[in-house]
Amino acid sequence: MSSEQTKTNYPALYTLITVFFFWGFIGASNGVFIPFCKAKFGLDQFQSQLIDFAFYGAYYIGALLLFVFSTLIRKDILNSWGFKKGIINGLLISTAGAAAMIFAVQSGNYYMILGALFIVALGFSLQQTSAQPFATSLGPAHTASNRLNLAGGINSFGTTIGPIVVSIALFGVVAGVNIEEFAQRPESLDKMEILYLCVGGLFLVAAGLFFFSKKLPSGVIESVFEPAKKAMNTLLVITVLLMGIFAYIFSRYEDPEFISRFIQNNEKDYLGLALTIATLLVVVSGLLYANSAARKKPEGWGAMRYPQLVLGMLAIFTYVGVEVTIQSNLGELLGTPEFGSLTGSAIAPFISMYWGSLMIGRWAGAISVFNPSNSVRKVLLVVIPYIAYGVVLAANAISGQDITPLYAYAFVVLIQIAGFFLGQDRPAKTLMIFGLLGMAAMLTGLLTEGTIAIYAFMSGGLFCSIMWPCIFALGIAGIGKYTSQGSAFLIMMILGGGIIPPLQGKISDIIGIHGSYIIPVLCFGYLAFYGWKVYAILKAQGIADEVEAGAGH
Repeated sequence: MSSEQTKTNYPALYTLITVFFFWGFIGASNGVFIPFCKAKFGLDQFQSQLIDFAFYGAYYIGALLLFVFSTLIRKDILNSWGFKKGIINGLLISTAGAAAMIFAVQSGNYYMILGALFIVALGFSLQQTSAQPFATSLGPAHTASNRLNLAGGINSFGTTIGPIVVSIALFGVVAGVNIEEFAQRPESLDKMEILYLCVGGLFLVAAGLFFFSKKLPSGVIESVFEPAKKAMNTLLVITVLLMGIFAYIFSRYEDPEFISRFIQNNEKDYLGLALTIATLLVVVSGLLYANSAARKKPEGWGAMRYPQLVLGMLAIFTYVGVEVTIQSNLGELLGTPEFGSLTGSAIAPFISMYWGSLMIGRWAGAISVFNPSNSVRKVLLVVIPYIAYGVVLAANAISGQDITPLYAYAFVVLIQIAGFFLGQDRPAKTLMIFGLLGMAAMLTGLLTEGTIAIYAFMSGGLFCSIMWPCIFALGIAGIGKYTSQGSAFLIMMILGGGIIPPLQGKISDIIGIHGSYIIPVLCFGYLAFYGWKVYAILKAQGIADEVEAGAGH
């Protein structure tokens, strides 16, 4: 199909956004799943964060494989399939992962569970790489952000109810379950089998819905594939180095002496910390080298010749990493005496509100795509966030959770609303402001304890909420024929969700979970820097005032 349509294909769009719900539901559920696995399998905080490594690392591997094979045959594989078939294939892969999860749970092996989760997310990678351009192609170009923000809102609804549903599935409706005691019950894994049996069935139903939907077009966009072998080789080197480092890290956990010294006796694993930091340095130095080399000799580098794209890749890496790491470590933080010693399903409302905070921001960020008058827009920027906030409270209340601790969070939402007014719908300015607000929130959480700190850390979701569309729009601005390739590179950088949480987990094992939240401070710092720097880059190219934000992730 052509990328230009005169009317939006709403039946196709409504079918498409079902997969956005799945990504949010499963991804956000990891926040409840991580503390359960930690107690069940006797893990340290770093090991528990390998759930995020497996999940988000699969996004990177899936997108990388598509890029590598497409480069080798000089043909866009996904576009030749059609985005509809790409989504179907992705759903089938995720179905296979859900089936593998059932067998992994039956075996009681943590690493098999990680492998099954990797397969589920590998399917998500193919779905996401297909769905983003597919949604854009289902109507006029000037309303693309409308469609993508709708999809992002559905994604955020999935992230809001995911922790609640999984918490109920594992622990029951009543809050206050002792997670350590529950995890030791022989039947505790049985509920995971039932959960993933249902999830796998939903994946299969969705695949059938796409396959048999006659109103859903194939989703082929007319484009010219631009091979970039130097970029491919650089990404492969980065991948090999990351695999080597993590393989060594994993091998240490098979050493009885390591288990005795560093896990059972809680000795400080400084070598493990250094190795984990090395994974971060590999990604950052590799991408900066690529852009430096590309600017000197652009041939063979494709989209990596553009600094806004490469720095944007690092921004997506950082954004996904900070979005995930805040909530993935939140369960451990809430279990400490300084934060209420919460366990089990009592954690779920706070994780749900964290992800709900992203929904609050995305609903507010979608207002402008409907072109309201300036006065109406100002009213909606105040009203819509509180409607979304009410939805989060209602979802928790219906599930039987105590929502009293979440009432005062209404005041925190006001800070985000102020950020929207200050941002003035300009992606670079909004990103810089929200990055600075995120830094301030994380520092507040570091310097305080109890309710104030919990609210501060939860508010990270408010400030992350609009970062994906801002970074995406700024990263691909002005790159012309490399837009499709640049978009694929940005999606690869979802890898940040698999690198940054384990890094915070390793720091937590050494200095404690509370102090480890220095990592989100640094992440928000880079995101604020990118918002400032990219405006200067685009201004030099003469396009700084032409960028519009697109969808939420």
